[in-house]
Amino acid sequence: MSESVYNRIAMLRAERGVSRRQLSEALGIHYQTVGYLERGEYSPSLYLALRIAQYFEVPVEVVFSTDPFPRLGSTEQSA
Repeated sequence: MSESVYNRIAMLRAERGVSRRQLSEALGIHYQTVGYLERGEYSPSLYLALRIAQYFEVPVEVVFSTDPFPRLGSTEQSA
């Protein structure tokens, strides 16, 4: 069983025009940590996950999931 944590941090940053450095400074973490999180190379603590969600003003499940997020624009059309 995989213990991967998927996230939408890069999408949220791009959508809001926030750089990795800006996000890291707001959270008090190293800017490279943001990159590790985005690439799935590092899973955040619960505390950090909640702080990231709070920063973007969204529920934590909007940012993080144990299942891959569907690709944007890949909604299936039902007949």
